[in-house]
Amino acid sequence: MKLQQDNTLFVMIDVQEIFKHVIPEMQKVIHASTILNKAAEILEIPLLITEQYSEALGKTCADIYIPTGTRIIEKRTFTVFDEVIDPYIESLKKQKIVFYGIESHVCLMQSALDALERDYDVYYVANAVASRNDEDKKIAIKRLRDMGVQMVSYEMLLFEIMHTSEHPKFRQISKLIK
Repeated sequence: MKLQQDNTLFVMIDVQEIFKHVIPEMQKVIHASTILNKAAEILEIPLLITEQYSEALGKTCADIYIPTGTRIIEKRTFTVFDEVIDPYIESLKKQKIVFYGIESHVCLMQSALDALERDYDVYYVANAVASRNDEDKKIAIKRLRDMGVQMVSYEMLLFEIMHTSEHPKFRQISKLIK
């Protein structure tokens, strides 16, 4: 069940401008998302970014690092598994999906549950997710853990992917998280 560079997809869900004003942990999510997005680029792991109805909710937060060439897809469904994104995810042929972003109990939870139904191994970066209400986040994490989703921190995740301090990108990743 270990994560590896060649079998993993990172999916950052709906970290959009409007949430800066309503989610207490938003700066933490922005910081963690930037680390994960930079790590995806360094480790050459595909990154998908979604935006929920950007006309009303705004684009991805401007202060989040987005690697050149990252696929950003707008959605209207709460899950990322819609008629546009689902085929894109399938085309990448990755077995493990790492989710982070906003909101823990809605879009992230529904995406994680749908990924489980599609037989993906699902990882939920618990220190890179948030909800307007912390109680909703806690309930979502418990439910997803009970359903078989792997709860990880971004540091745990990145070191697991590298597997050893001899990994060629170890120094670059270490600098990101310190």
